[in-house]
Amino acid sequence: MRTKLSFYWLITALLFVVNANAQTADAIVGKWINPSGEGQIQIYKKGNLYFGKLAWIKEPDDKATGKPKTDVNNPDKSLQSRPILGLELLKNFKFDGDDVYEGGTIYDPKSGKTYSCKMTLNDNKLKIRGFIGISLLGRSEVWTRVK
Repeated sequence: MRTKLSFYWLITALLFVVNANAQTADAIVGKWINPSGEGQIQIYKKGNLYFGKLAWIKEPDDKATGKPKTDVNNPDKSLQSRPILGLELLKNFKFDGDDVYEGGTIYDPKSGKTYSCKMTLNDNKLKIRGFIGISLLGRSEVWTRVK
């Protein structure tokens, strides 16, 4: 009887730890604004991975055409006509603990380039580090949670 009770408490404790870790990982989910205030990115979860799409932009229409902006800088010609608004910019991030999300990529529609990326969450600030090869060769910016 005592062994069964100990086993029950062990399983309960493990479930609590797993649930607490999932809640911590999901802290990134929500809407974030970039430092220039030009765009808001909606971060969401698919399975065990995190993604982010452009949910709002300050100037959604092309001044020359009056139509919604498209992904004109994408090196893939077949993707240049897709709208910028709703574009998935962040892909395939894994939570590795300590408020760090790694293994994903970030797409920059201004340049049409995709970079490796690491994100670190700290006090409702999200540090985004895009890089080529190693993290030392890159650029960082800090996004703020939209309330």
